[in-house]
Amino acid sequence: MKNTVNILGTEYIIETHKVSEDSYLEKNRLAGYCGEEDKLIVVADMSEEKYFTGMDEKAQEKYWKKTLRHEITHAFLNESGLSYSSNRYEGAWSKNEEMVDWFAIQSPKIMRVFEELEVL
Repeated sequence: MKNTVNILGTEYIIETHKVSEDSYLEKNRLAGYCGEEDKLIVVADMSEEKYFTGMDEKAQEKYWKKTLRHEITHAFLNESGLSYSSNRYEGAWSKNEEMVDWFAIQSPKIMRVFEELEVL
């Protein structure tokens, strides 16, 4: 897989880290993160049984891709200027994990429809 991606004109580096070797992943119990300042997207190595219990290779790949879509969605929101300017009393909506998950989970389905309709 390509290790960089262009997000609205900004290059982000994509890396896979072992949770056991990335204190931020481990401390926060994350499967990935998007570093807004350093333009880095990190997705956990899903093969570490200690952190991803009971997942076969197919499940690991599926979850890795879902996590990457999630972190890329964060990057798009960041580069759109929406990371902190969307503050409400409860916090910034663009940092809301439920909303980002929705985009990350639904985007493949949305893209298939766009492709089917040739509207890209």
